[in-house]
Amino acid sequence: MKTIIEIVVGVVLLGVIVRTLFSTFKITRDYQRLVVFRLGKSSGAKGPGLIMINPITDRISLVDLREQFLEIPHQTAITKDNAPISIDFIMFYRVFDPVTSVVNIRDFSGAALNIAATTLRSVVGDMALDDVLSKREAMNTSLRVKLDEVTERWGVKVTNVEVREINPPPAVQEAMTRQMSAERTRRAVVTESEGKKQAAITVAEGQKQADVLSAEGAQQAAILTAEAERQSAVLRAEGLASALSVIGEIAKGTDPNTILLQYLGALKELANSPSTKILFPMELTNLLSGVRDIVERQSPGNSNTLRITKDAV
Repeated sequence: MKTIIEIVVGVVLLGVIVRTLFSTFKITRDYQRLVVFRLGKSSGAKGPGLIMINPITDRISLVDLREQFLEIPHQTAITKDNAPISIDFIMFYRVFDPVTSVVNIRDFSGAALNIAATTLRSVVGDMALDDVLSKREAMNTSLRVKLDEVTERWGVKVTNVEVREINPPPAVQEAMTRQMSAERTRRAVVTESEGKKQAAITVAEGQKQADVLSAEGAQQAAILTAEAERQSAVLRAEGLASALSVIGEIAKGTDPNTILLQYLGALKELANSPSTKILFPMELTNLLSGVRDIVERQSPGNSNTLRITKDAV
């Protein structure tokens, strides 16, 4: 009987020793800290690694230093222009002071939910509905700053706030739908008018370029025509000059009487002309006088010829 009692006592003592060992040595990870309270007084945060405590006098609280998030459910808030809206968001935070986060706050999650709801109503109450809907980033920043001011005394840092969903009243949603439809119609009309404008500008520019090319073509054609006429006139003048040169060379060796007979033939042709008046230069009158003398010498007996010649003179 005594042996059994000794065995039981031995087992109990062994269990107590093992439990004491497990209670004396704690292992904390790199993202964890142990806040130790010795006889009810905080002795600071310990870790990471192997930590030895006194299980009789020490009490511990494990704190996670990793960034965490807290979902804030839908909260109804009134905007500056008295429009009720429902908003939910997510708050990201991390503990930067383990001792303060344990000593200064009992239930951080519950406190954060309540402070987030009141802060949201305060921020939304300072903004108009249009700003709440369009300036979400500004609202996120304002919420983060105000929440961080409150949680800082708890040893917690609010790193980010993201608004997930904003539900305006049904009447506002209907008005927004109509406004969006009107805006799309306006953009369509503007886009169509811009397209017509660009098309008209393109057509006008094309017509302008066509007119310019046509004018340039006409100018080039006129220049070519004038050049051709000039060259033709030059060639005619050169031909006439050559002809006159040849005539002059031939006339140098021609008998003067032959030239006078040529003038006489020309006079006959002028006499047959339908003109009622004929003007003769003075040189032609002198020439006819010479012709008359020649005729008188060659035909002294031909009175008719002499009379015609005198009348002509």
